[in-house]
Amino acid sequence: MMKYLQKLGRSLMLPVAVLPAAAILMGIGYWIDHDGWGSGNVFAAFLIKAGSSILDSQNMSILFAVGVALGMSKDKDGSAALSGLVAFLVTTTLLSTDSVAMLLSTDIANVNPAFEKIENQFIGILSGIIASIMYNRFSHVQLPDALAFFSGKRLVPIMTAAAMLVASAALFFIWPIVYTALVSFGEGISGLGATGAGLYGFFNRLLIPTGLHHALNSVFWFDVAGINDIGNFWAGTGTKGVTGMYQAGFFPIMMFGLPAAALAMYHTAKTKRKKQAASLMLAAGFAAFFTGVTEPLEFAFMFLAPALYVVHAALTGLSLFIAATFHWTAGFGFSAGFVDLVLSFRLPLANQPYMLIVQGLVFAVIYYFLFRFLIVKFNLKTPGREDDEDVADEDVDGVASTTTGNKFSGMAATIFDGLGGDANVTSVDYCATRLRVEVKDMNAVNQKKIKDTGVPGINVVGPQSIQVIVGTNVQFVADEIEKIRK
Repeated sequence: MMKYLQKLGRSLMLPVAVLPAAAILMGIGYWIDHDGWGSGNVFAAFLIKAGSSILDSQNMSILFAVGVALGMSKDKDGSAALSGLVAFLVTTTLLSTDSVAMLLSTDIANVNPAFEKIENQFIGILSGIIASIMYNRFSHVQLPDALAFFSGKRLVPIMTAAAMLVASAALFFIWPIVYTALVSFGEGISGLGATGAGLYGFFNRLLIPTGLHHALNSVFWFDVAGINDIGNFWAGTGTKGVTGMYQAGFFPIMMFGLPAAALAMYHTAKTKRKKQAASLMLAAGFAAFFTGVTEPLEFAFMFLAPALYVVHAALTGLSLFIAATFHWTAGFGFSAGFVDLVLSFRLPLANQPYMLIVQGLVFAVIYYFLFRFLIVKFNLKTPGREDDEDVADEDVDGVASTTTGNKFSGMAATIFDGLGGDANVTSVDYCATRLRVEVKDMNAVNQKKIKDTGVPGINVVGPQSIQVIVGTNVQFVADEIEKIRK
């Protein structure tokens, strides 16, 4: 089950990755005409409307349906994505307010309000999952000659539509219950005000290793439970100083706290390993500050020093609590980095966003000295502090292979060899920062050899499942591995 949920989390990264484009378009548009929201400037209106076409709840749900169907299908074929769209359209049409009123022979006013929110990310994800199941089951089915045209991949959308008829019938009864529960959960947390924001921030970070933080995020960031913090913040439909409270507190952590933690880990690294630690910490720290992509840095120490990661999660919760308490708000389209902070600075609902910078500077000091104290006090094995027997000897040939020609080809070759090569590797996939690999025998994996390439970390998630944390360049490493496997 955990493996399946992790694959779902990875698949969700595809539609979520679309958000930066919307953020850039809308951010520039609002920067040009933040008071008129495009009414005073044609170019601003053009950009704002283009961006809102992506962030609109219904359209985002379609992206989820397509992205999940594609990501969960066994060979990432386009017919799976088409089936995800079919699944979403069938369900949302059958369970729209008008259709339900017709099925019940009643007035629209008497229809459960839950059906007004049927075009949401939850239904999009469910549609994508069912479509992927239909693809994996029927994409190679051969029908009799008379129906041969509909065999194989052409059969998948048809079977998906049929499956969604059954799913829609079940959702007719289940969705109002699920919706009410989600709303109650969201209202329960939001009802706690700043404390709720802090609890959300804490559990958001704790779930990062499993990839299940996307499920938690969807409740607060999107329109699953009516909170829709991201959509409302960028659309300006909310309360100033309140809308954005589930986003603002991340900026001090990602832009300042984690880079300061990286500096602390560099300063506490062993002298002979400082150069290697500096390379990793500099790249990961800059990614966290500029783009808000924190996984390369977090995975660098979460398994080496899990207690330190819990401290990081607690500090994240504290940051969200403080920002929400003082009503300092800013928003992001993808993650809480420098780019999104600048783009959201002049949005109508941004409230004293400059105070998040002040807060961030304070958190940078806290992160640096607290991390440095804990690392030294408890001799935590952060990057550069591993025991000597775990440290790879300098391999001149290995270094040369990754620094000449295509630097990713040498790195990919070493990683693939460390995984056991063709004899041991059964599948290779990747998400935003991680290679996700299935192997026959985990004992055949040489983790030391893989770490010699300088990757931030390795995560064994099952008897045959291993993740190699590469960073934002993971796609290029994965591409090189696929070339080797062909």
